[in-house]
Amino acid sequence: MEKLGVIGGMGPEASSYFYSEVIRHTKAERDQDHLDLVLISQASMPDRTEAISTGDDAKLLESMRVDLQALEAFGCAHIAITCNTSHYFYDKIQAFTKVPIIHMPREAVREAVEGRGAKRVGIMGTDGTVRTGIYSHECEVAGVEWVVPSPERQTDVMSIIYDDVKAGRPADMHKFDRVMREFIRLDCDAVILACTELSVVKRDHEVPDLCIDAMDTLIRESIIRSGATYV
Repeated sequence: MEKLGVIGGMGPEASSYFYSEVIRHTKAERDQDHLDLVLISQASMPDRTEAISTGDDAKLLESMRVDLQALEAFGCAHIAITCNTSHYFYDKIQAFTKVPIIHMPREAVREAVEGRGAKRVGIMGTDGTVRTGIYSHECEVAGVEWVVPSPERQTDVMSIIYDDVKAGRPADMHKFDRVMREFIRLDCDAVILACTELSVVKRDHEVPDLCIDAMDTLIRESIIRSGATYV
């Protein structure tokens, strides 16, 4: 098996969830059957949505460069980044290292299209993820329609992410349900949870079957590409 590198801390709870799920979904009967994994949990990483909205991304990219090159020096064969919004900078940060970075949005859309047969995909993520088209571009390439929340429901999404999960509070599922009802009314046959804080919501609460957790997709790809068996 090959060593996996992970850049986390965006946020810390989501990164902890990623690690625990990699362990849970790796077929193993002893310690040595699990992946060797190097996790950099850099909670001090500048906010990704803010870096996108202001255009002030120099500190973020420098932090990413240092982390990626550290993981390369550790001998990691693949790198997972447990933050959807950071994939806006995918081409720039991939240029910092020879190690392949798993493209979480691309793999999540592939899961929706090939795994679920989706034709109309809802995107539930941060303002940065939604406004920059990180997921809509992948949907366009895959030949499917995409839907983003109305401004009112996008406010609900951001509140769940920042006011609830990142603040260490329980998610307000009334807000989550309002967003889901809108996606269903707009005939979405799949909704991608395109923020790792929403993965934490799915961990703690029941969500509709049409939801696809991008973190789950990243976990599966991380295990398989590292040479282990996903269960």
